[in-house]
Amino acid sequence: MRRSLRLTAAAAALGLTITACGSTASEVSADGGGLGTAENPVSIRVIANDAFAKQWQDQLVPEFNKKYPNIKVSVDGVPYNDQLPKTMLELTGPTPTYDVVLGDDSWIPQLAKTGGLMDLKADVSKWTDAGYDWADFNPTPLAAGQWDGKQYTVPVRSNLLLMFYNKKLYKKAGVQEPTAETTWEQYFADAKKLVQDTDGDGKVDAWAIGTYFTKDPLTPTVWQTVLNSNGVALLDDDLKVAFNNEAGVKALQTHVDLLKYAPPGASTYQFNEPLEAFRQGRTATMLMWGSVYKGTAVDETSTTLKPEDVGLTTLPAGSAGPGAHRGVWSAGIAKKTRHPAAAWTWLQWITSKEGEQFAGSALGTFPARNSTLNGTPAAEWVAPVYEALKAGYAAVEKNKMWRPRLPEADAVQQILALQTSRAMSGQATAEQAVDEAAKEITELLKSKGYPQ
Repeated sequence: MRRSLRLTAAAAALGLTITACGSTASEVSADGGGLGTAENPVSIRVIANDAFAKQWQDQLVPEFNKKYPNIKVSVDGVPYNDQLPKTMLELTGPTPTYDVVLGDDSWIPQLAKTGGLMDLKADVSKWTDAGYDWADFNPTPLAAGQWDGKQYTVPVRSNLLLMFYNKKLYKKAGVQEPTAETTWEQYFADAKKLVQDTDGDGKVDAWAIGTYFTKDPLTPTVWQTVLNSNGVALLDDDLKVAFNNEAGVKALQTHVDLLKYAPPGASTYQFNEPLEAFRQGRTATMLMWGSVYKGTAVDETSTTLKPEDVGLTTLPAGSAGPGAHRGVWSAGIAKKTRHPAAAWTWLQWITSKEGEQFAGSALGTFPARNSTLNGTPAAEWVAPVYEALKAGYAAVEKNKMWRPRLPEADAVQQILALQTSRAMSGQATAEQAVDEAAKEITELLKSKGYPQ
């Protein structure tokens, strides 16, 4: 202990920081129960996506500190495409930097396989508050954090791929607003009318659709949703390719055909471009992650639209029902943390009934708890959003609408992204792209020891 203090003092004199690792829970609990004191607060660090990290730091952390002033939380934002490799290095490296790590839906099996995450129902159970109701979580978002029978993460930013629609543009085109019963056939019939001249100058200035089209790991989630809504999975129960067939080709072609009704240059759309087009009133529908609703329909600094202008529903229906796609951000605790009690206290608060309601109202974050979904909305604009969310959760659960649940999920998605982009750009037909993706995924899984 004395040697450690001397090292820390020497480092401070040189302007360096020493981060300890390998401390046990008993070592931590000797320090004020691991929750710190006014004289000696505990500091924890969180690695999060830069799309919402600043919001958390500026709004969630101060609210948390009203209740837990002795736990200092630093939230570091990382670009989406850098986050998985950086988190993998964090969990497998010898020296920890972060106490809490976040993962997108499909990353959890890969992160859990490192052995670097705590089991939240076992390893930190002695710090779990009596009022923390696991049974209150909706099973759809909670399942995103499960792997191999353990709960490694909890949902902190639940999300679904949903369909936004501009009510004014639908009315202008004389088209009935979409519902959960709207089929893809009906949607395409409507799309022809939604490409329109809204100001009468003879030039088209509004289009039907904006969504992901270019090469991106999230682009294939659109046609994956179409596939799932027809009752077909990417991989079967034996983890063999199940989309290399007429249903898979039709699903990808549906996604490609949306470009006919999208603005010029839409083939390069990723996340920001369809958002901007919809917020400026240039597209009548947008297939996008629902968590952007507040910034799209409520926040006057980022959109020209108002809540009464924007509808939200599931994606058009296939033969098995309406479509949605799970995209839940979950958070877990690194095994190497020196402050498991403080880290779990932070996670418990942001995923508690209290924390979730605050985040929903202040940040527009989607809830994971049934009590929040079915309770009194924290803000007026939230009510119709929660109704769409409940319908989406049900659709996801029924037809298993999520990316593959295996440690190689990200690699599978990268293959799908490449082949999807080839079909979008005209370099390959939908049939050729599906066939090539099936071959590459089969070889990948075979190389990892999965029977094929």
